[in-house]
Amino acid sequence: MKLLIFNPEHDLSLANGSRDFVAPKSVVEFARSRASAMQYLYSDGLCLSAYDAFPAEGITEVVAWGWNAALKKSLVRGGVAESLLPSDEELALWRSLQHRKTLLPLQHDSIAVAYIADMERLIASGNPRWVLKAPWSGAGRGLHWINGSLCENDRAWLRKTVAAQGCVVAEPWRDVAADFALEYISRNGELVFVGYSLFKAHRGVYRNNVLAADEQIVEILEQKTSHTTLANAKLVVEQWLVENIVPHYYGPLGVDMIADTAGRIHVCEMNLRHTMGMVAHAKVNGMPLQ
Repeated sequence: MKLLIFNPEHDLSLANGSRDFVAPKSVVEFARSRASAMQYLYSDGLCLSAYDAFPAEGITEVVAWGWNAALKKSLVRGGVAESLLPSDEELALWRSLQHRKTLLPLQHDSIAVAYIADMERLIASGNPRWVLKAPWSGAGRGLHWINGSLCENDRAWLRKTVAAQGCVVAEPWRDVAADFALEYISRNGELVFVGYSLFKAHRGVYRNNVLAADEQIVEILEQKTSHTTLANAKLVVEQWLVENIVPHYYGPLGVDMIADTAGRIHVCEMNLRHTMGMVAHAKVNGMPLQ
């Protein structure tokens, strides 16, 4: 039996970093009520949340929405054989890869900031508008918007985040024309392209995916940028993933990107987990992750 675990609290767990992380009640209820989302991605398997009772026997494989130390502890406590789960060393490495500093080689206008004085110098250097991103966060959480100066609330958020996660990543504001993602699987040392996803967001907060085939998404994106720009961006991302992520991680992953109003493409975020973009892709194109 394949056990399919839907744990949308994954990003919160990564940010917390503890095996003893406890998700908010609202997230637990959402996970339990939406566990069937995994059915869109896999043709067989029992869909459960991390908070349900697991079968006492017969489990031969476990697939999680996203892997973290708290989920592993929950599964082992529920009777799942530890031999079916990633090792503690793998989980620690995957969490470190999810730190936003990992992605900086693909984000040439972004910078890791650990001191208020450094952030003030960035603001004074000519661009007053920045988005500060907590290193472990997702779906629009952990974002802080700066416009012209740092107020005391900004300073307090920066100090707190740096103390907990080592730094923040400062990214210039973008005038967004389209939000999209490249969806992949890292499998057997190879990077497999699953497809594109197109989604809607507001100030970096995910809203919903657009249900469209890859051909339609590419056509929409090429109207915002160009065929060459899109193809080149995809190639650069894939080369970087093959060199820096594939040797260390196996499983699904997505790279969120934007096309700005000037036709440029920017890399925004990497998720080493399943994504709603994969679910949307599967609903349109069929199950992609067998």
